[in-house]
Amino acid sequence: MKIHSVFSVILFFVSLSVTAQTPATTDTVTVKAPKNTKFNYKQIIIPTVLIGYGVIGIESDQLKDLNLDIRTEVVEDIDKKLTIDDFMQYTPAVSVYALNNLGVPSKHNLKDRTVIIGTSMLLVATTVTALKRITKEERPDGSNNESFPSGHTALAFAGAEFLYQEYKDVSVWYGVSGYVVASATGVFRIYNNKHWLTDVAAGAGFGILSTKAAYWMSPWLNRHIFPKLTGKTTAMLTPTFDGKQLGGAFVMTF
Repeated sequence: MKIHSVFSVILFFVSLSVTAQTPATTDTVTVKAPKNTKFNYKQIIIPTVLIGYGVIGIESDQLKDLNLDIRTEVVEDIDKKLTIDDFMQYTPAVSVYALNNLGVPSKHNLKDRTVIIGTSMLLVATTVTALKRITKEERPDGSNNESFPSGHTALAFAGAEFLYQEYKDVSVWYGVSGYVVASATGVFRIYNNKHWLTDVAAGAGFGILSTKAAYWMSPWLNRHIFPKLTGKTTAMLTPTFDGKQLGGAFVMTF
């Protein structure tokens, strides 16, 4: 199974997610949907399937064999590692702010969407960190036991869902592009021998679910945690790199 086959598997899951969420028409519209996204059990089906696949893969001999087959094929094809995934994981989320600055209005204002993505990233960080310490799954390259789930993929898919939710009423293709970038991030994590396919699938599921949860929590957070914080709101995202690890600092003032 070559790397393009891995990409096809991940895109299959992504296509299911986008199809399940896409309105009947994909033409550009000007009418905005209600801002408060209510819980709907159908919205958790795809991320649950992805997470379930990853969790089952921790113990399933068949899925472990598939992971090993993919790793063998990928390692044979690797000429050199590509670190582009360190940057791609942030691209979908940052795109929301970039598009807004270019004059393409998003569904929520700066404060509300920043609360949403901040909540999502907090959920991702908490979930991924806890699971890495609990599962202690060894990475394909043997560098450590923090393979499950893929944090890069989780962040990328959290951002892709954020991009989709904020711009699906302008054009669904914004969301599709975000999911393509997120999928490519997962593929590069496998290509760079840092994660198994099950890690990437679970990371995608946790990322999507974290952003959905952030939207469900948003009305409560705005009423009880961030009430009446409107108007003069500014935000700044500053990437950091120490020579080994890429990170970032996000500052928002009201």
